[in-house]
Parts: sequence; structure tokens; C-alpha cells
Amino acid sequence: MVELIRQPWPWYFSGLMIVLIMLMLIFWGKTFGFSANLRTICSMAGAGRKNSFFDFDWKAQRWNLLFLLGAVIGGWISARYLSNPEDMVLSAATITDLKVLGFSFKGGVNPDELFSLQALTAPKVWLLLLLGGGLVGFGSRYAGGCTSGHAISGLSNLQLPSLVAVIGFFIGGLLMTWVIMPLIF
Repeated sequence: MVELIRQPWPWYFSGLMIVLIMLMLIFWGKTFGFSANLRTICSMAGAGRKNSFFDFDWKAQRWNLLFLLGAVIGGWISARYLSNPEDMVLSAATITDLKVLGFSFKGGVNPDELFSLQALTAPKVWLLLLLGGGLVGFGSRYAGGCTSGHAISGLSNLQLPSLVAVIGFFIGGLLMTWVIMPLIF
């Protein structure tokens, strides 16, 4: 059984699972959004006394907190017991593109130049991580949700603002990949 779980699954399996989850959420009148958990946690901690944005009935979002907890536990189980010990395989063109940007590929998912203890000694890395985190946090709040909330839940509910947000995400991703990232690195 574990060997079956460890194998790469076809792309359409995840699509089918997303459809099933979305149908269940629609049936129970819920909307999916991962970034909403931050608002819920802040409300639980009492932030509603200082800011009206956090003053809401957080108990109605307990199910979403369970989803967050499940994602963390599932990620840990996957990394600890189900990960493939073999190096990741990338095309030669991708490895060349990474070298041009100053990243070495050693078979892992995250480049050591940004995600290692040694990298944290460089002020540039701290600046990039803090700026990136701030932009993601601000963007999620400004857009009224994160990429998963808009692209999965919003589009499945045929919400026009989610379509606009997803188009913006793609444009931003293309600009980052082809314009901004080469300038930074």
C-alpha cells in the first residue's frame, strides 16, 4: 500500500479530488480559502478588540482550521514517510536557466542559495524573503483571498472577481519570471 502511495499519480486524480471537495463544500454552503485561516487565528487571539476586520464569529470557521491542521500533519507525514529519496529530475534547459540566475541544482526542490542556514547570513536573502512574504500577505488581503481560494473555490462558484484575480496572478507570475527575477538575480 505504501508503495502505491509513493508512486507519482496522474494529474487528473488531483483534479478529481478537487472537484469532489468543491462539491461537498457547495453542498454544505462553505467556501474554500486557505488564507482565511490567518484571519481566524488572529480573531481567536483577540485581535478583534483592536481591529474590526478580525471581529467576527471565528467559531464558524473551525472546519477550515481543521483543514489547515490536516495540511500541516499531512505534509509532515508525506515528507517523513512517503517522500521519494531519489533526486528530482529536471530538464537540461531548466538547469541551464537556473545557472544563469545563479542557482545550482542539487536534486532538491528548494535552491540552497535561498533556503539553507548558510543563505540566511546574506542580507539580500532576508530582504527577498521578507519582501516576498509581505507582498503575498498584502496581496492575499487586497485580493480578498489567496490563489487557492480564488482559483479553486471562486472560479468553481463562477465569481467574476475571482476570474479577475486569477488573471492577475498569472500576469504577475509571468512578469516575475521573465522580467523581475532576472533583474534581482
